[in-house]
Amino acid sequence: MKTRTKILTGLLVGIVVATALGWWDRQVAPEGAGSLSAARVDPDSLRQRLAQHSAPADGSGEDGQVLFGDLHVHTTFSMDAFVWALPLMHGPGARPPADACDYARYCSALDFYAHTDHSESLTPRHWSMIKDTVRACNQAAGPADNPDLVAFLGWEWTQMGNTPETHYGHKNVILKETADALVPARPIIAGGLAFKAMRHDPQPPLERLFGPYVADFPHRKQQFLQQDKRRELAEIPACAEGVNSRELPPQCIEAAATPGELFRKLDEWGGEALVIPHGTTWGYYTPPGSSWEKQLTLAQHDPKRQKLIEIYSGHGNAEPYRDWKAVAYDGNGEMVCPEATPDYLPCCQRAAQIIRSRCEDPDSADCASKVETVKKNYLKAGRAGQLTVADVKPEDWLNCGQCTDCFLPPFNHRPGSSVQAIMAYSNPAEKDPQDGGPLRFHFGFVGSSDNHAAEAGTGFKQVNRHSATETRGALNAVVQQRFVERAKPTGDPGTPREFSLEGSPFNFLQVNETERQSSFFYTGGLVAVHAPHRDRDSIWNALQRKEVYGTSGPRMLLWFDLIGSDGQRHPMGSELVGTEVPRFKVRALGAYEQKPGCPAWTEAAIGPHRIQELCGGECYNPGDARTPIERIEIVRIRRQQNLHDPLKPLIEDPWKVLACADNGQGCSAEFEDPDYPALGGEVLYYARALQRAEPTINGAQLRCEYDDKGQCIAVQPCHGDARTPLDDQCLSEVQQRAWSSPIFIRPGA
Repeated sequence: MKTRTKILTGLLVGIVVATALGWWDRQVAPEGAGSLSAARVDPDSLRQRLAQHSAPADGSGEDGQVLFGDLHVHTTFSMDAFVWALPLMHGPGARPPADACDYARYCSALDFYAHTDHSESLTPRHWSMIKDTVRACNQAAGPADNPDLVAFLGWEWTQMGNTPETHYGHKNVILKETADALVPARPIIAGGLAFKAMRHDPQPPLERLFGPYVADFPHRKQQFLQQDKRRELAEIPACAEGVNSRELPPQCIEAAATPGELFRKLDEWGGEALVIPHGTTWGYYTPPGSSWEKQLTLAQHDPKRQKLIEIYSGHGNAEPYRDWKAVAYDGNGEMVCPEATPDYLPCCQRAAQIIRSRCEDPDSADCASKVETVKKNYLKAGRAGQLTVADVKPEDWLNCGQCTDCFLPPFNHRPGSSVQAIMAYSNPAEKDPQDGGPLRFHFGFVGSSDNHAAEAGTGFKQVNRHSATETRGALNAVVQQRFVERAKPTGDPGTPREFSLEGSPFNFLQVNETERQSSFFYTGGLVAVHAPHRDRDSIWNALQRKEVYGTSGPRMLLWFDLIGSDGQRHPMGSELVGTEVPRFKVRALGAYEQKPGCPAWTEAAIGPHRIQELCGGECYNPGDARTPIERIEIVRIRRQQNLHDPLKPLIEDPWKVLACADNGQGCSAEFEDPDYPALGGEVLYYARALQRAEPTINGAQLRCEYDDKGQCIAVQPCHGDARTPLDDQCLSEVQQRAWSSPIFIRPGA
């Protein structure tokens, strides 16, 4: 009895001492914004960059320089970015706002970028530091009429719903001005799932205290800082509802549950702002069956602010429409599992295949019942369908849910929200405020990175998979078990499980397919603008008039114009009225091939240690030769007559293919559309230029092994942890590309 008492007393004393030491050890200073480098970008290097990105002096008719930027950049002020940056996730450590400015200036050599941390992660203290850093970045970049970089202030509105009806997706809010008096007092959040996840700490109290010591002792204080971030966020009260945004106190969190509410609040603030949707097809969090149809209303769309859409990012290519579906509906409106097609395997069907393979008698009535049950359970679970089958590995799902013929597709591509589908939608029930016709979207196309390590403008080289992309993985088996497998389904492997997102004890990340997703992270895209000068106004005006294009990362040059009968040039983004046969001109030049390492001026400016720490040892470092353009494809899209008309006949991709014999001087062509006058409605055209194929991170995604019928029979995912060697870049050859903004033509009233 005495022995037991001594043991219990010893344990109690140990817990008290450990707790005291833990609370003492965990005291860490709140995260700061970091420090900017004051060194100017080398003037000769800047002049060379502008010369390389200007119209060729060959009398071709193009004018103006092309400036490259990234309008989608996160730092570790975003909660998800902070978690992924932790060393226990093979992350680079803290990447504060100052690093985004320095990376854009010295590593990626951008002309402009926007700071867009998740608003749901930001307290008033964070927002103040972000504003100060963006202003300091602009000041460090030199005179306002010719800076080496223009930094824009913004945030990401991160909305998620568990059903297609409640999901609106993510949008970046980009502000023209940076002065306190001219910008909102606080970033506006979406609330809902993302905000709850940012505040929610799922760890039990003892694990919260001792977990950082066990998981990664040398970096325990960074994990304590993450807990402090959540606590700081939870202590900020919600703003009162129904009060004008300008009348709210600064120390509160302001929410807009729908796009319409977001636009209304921006109206209350006034000032110039662009709202750029992105990740529209990213199925990691987007419910199966989602569509952008519900956003084509004047209540949820603001044509004066929502002018651009992100067609490509490091989370994948949102462009292509496909007519296969992840979920279908019967005549009674009930969900049913679609049949597989030669190029698409619905995951509900793969769940059925897994369950059938585990039946003692696959032909029995009992097995057939289980197969039908798992299909229904999978669909009811929405984006957590994988939790309806116990004892599965990521490899067991093969390539279900994926677009197998898409260029660098997002994970679980949602075609109803693709850019092509969005551009084909038309709602005759509401009038377009611009022309009085049916309401349509008139988006210009941009690319950006969506990088979460303050690395604005990744994509210039296919290196550093664990920082230049969002690929992350656990440092050891203990963390792997906690982070990845916490929601792993348990139970009888042969019996379908039920799972519901509503009331789930897990946050939105834990119920998603984190492991397979790592094979679908890429280096980021870029936005390019045709601007006469490199100042803030010139860049902003180009974005406003949609004389912009997106690339998948390389700095390709692209012009796409309609040439009027009077010889006048109407550039990409133009909206025209006419009935004559349109004539177009397109020209593209490949990006400069990259040399290894960084230019000498970068090392002189920030030194070799900072180059390794910030840039990963690699910078934008162009050589003298351009990558050849292999072809230019023209896509033609006609609008629906009614909102539910089939989309496939309206989207002609490609409508025309222009072969190139590029010897380094680029490729150009002219063509007409003699069919346009007879089409009888608005038509839009855009150009897609493709370079020669080159090795690309995650270019083969899940790396399928195919049988002689072309079906995927095994996969080799590119994991973020040590299951894939950390120095394996997972390279496969693909053709990088650029997408022009469309030219819109309608016949008139």
